[in-house]
Amino acid sequence: MSKIFITGAAGFIGSNFVKLIAEQRPDWKIVAYDVLSYAGNLANLDEMMGNANFKFIKGDICDADAVDKAIAGCYFVVHFAAESHVDRSILGCADFIRTNIDGTRVLLDAARKHNIKRFLQVSTDEVYGSLGKDGLFSEDSHLHPNSPYSASKASADLLALSYYHTHNTPVVVTRCSNNYGPYQFPEKLIPLFVTNLVEGKKVPVYGDGMQVRDWIHVEDHNRAIFAVLENGNLGEVYNIGSDNEQYNINITKMILKYLGKDESSIQYVTDRPGHDRRYAIDATKIKTQLGWRPQIDFATGLEGTIQWYLDNKKWWSEIKTGKYLEYYKQQYSDRNK
Repeated sequence: MSKIFITGAAGFIGSNFVKLIAEQRPDWKIVAYDVLSYAGNLANLDEMMGNANFKFIKGDICDADAVDKAIAGCYFVVHFAAESHVDRSILGCADFIRTNIDGTRVLLDAARKHNIKRFLQVSTDEVYGSLGKDGLFSEDSHLHPNSPYSASKASADLLALSYYHTHNTPVVVTRCSNNYGPYQFPEKLIPLFVTNLVEGKKVPVYGDGMQVRDWIHVEDHNRAIFAVLENGNLGEVYNIGSDNEQYNINITKMILKYLGKDESSIQYVTDRPGHDRRYAIDATKIKTQLGWRPQIDFATGLEGTIQWYLDNKKWWSEIKTGKYLEYYKQQYSDRNK
């Protein structure tokens, strides 16, 4: 029986991954580890609490003693835990440096000590920087992070890969495009816009809204991570994307249409500093080597995601209070164009 240690397990992607593992490998023991910061929500794991093979531990990945105890006896490590919101990293990046870099170092040291068989570092396409109108990011693209967030993730990736080359730590890295789906914290574009519109608020669109991202459903992303975890080559990077480039303004209009709103609900705000114009992923490697393919088309996935937020207002309304409201005011109130 395998035992898997999942950091950031109460977050958006991590909690969905926990459920995938429970479904695909019901005999595996799952150790779910999360500090439960603003983006970690134990309610995301409610359905797992009665599973005999599931254990949740509240802990900080920067706490070496806590990590050492929690990781003991585990076979795999999947490292989701991260400060991940670009806008917050622009307001202040100290937490990003601590969590994303030093936290990764703590986990790598624990993985060495406990002879972990595979350490999967979950990363982002933002480490590559911004593309022009043409081209795709491949695993061989130069790293050119343009925000404190992406710089901290690039640093963590390089640290993880250095442990592979220096210490033979069995590391593999994934870099994925923009995720969407259920349980995503409502500071990211799709859940923010859906919940704002439900609340009768406008949606804040940066600049002209012509930024391009390659969007992938969280379930497709997690299936890719699972494939890399079991069969990826150690010491290598795998890009994950769904060949689904969308302008932010087009996604905005799709959400408006679904909810019966018009473009008067759009509030254009001053673009954020250093905003990358376009990301797009070449996922040929993972498709060719591991046979993974995305299964959820964007129109279907977006409709299902919007409906999930409509059906789960209690989940997100409890989140959009307190400190979140303070952050939202700081981020958007003074940026009207």
